[in-house]
Amino acid sequence: MKAIWNGTVLAESDKTYVIEGNHYFPPKTINREYFENSDTHTVCPWKGTASYYSIRANDKVNKDAAWYYPSPKYAAEKIKDHVAFWRGVEIQE
Repeated sequence: MKAIWNGTVLAESDKTYVIEGNHYFPPKTINREYFENSDTHTVCPWKGTASYYSIRANDKVNKDAAWYYPSPKYAAEKIKDHVAFWRGVEIQE
């Protein structure tokens, strides 16, 4: 699987976890040079508090386009620090 935005491969992995239709990429498969920390946080009742990244690629920014759970609840432990995408980021096989 690949996560692609603005012509840039953000992540690539043969093993992602699919939860609620979203692919969660392992932290080691993320191309960190395109990720900027965000102050945004949201709460999922069963996964816990999500933190966000904005994506910067080819002189464009996609604010809060990726999220992860640094301290997930027990039910979501397997996706700790795994990154999922939205806001126009394409997931390709």
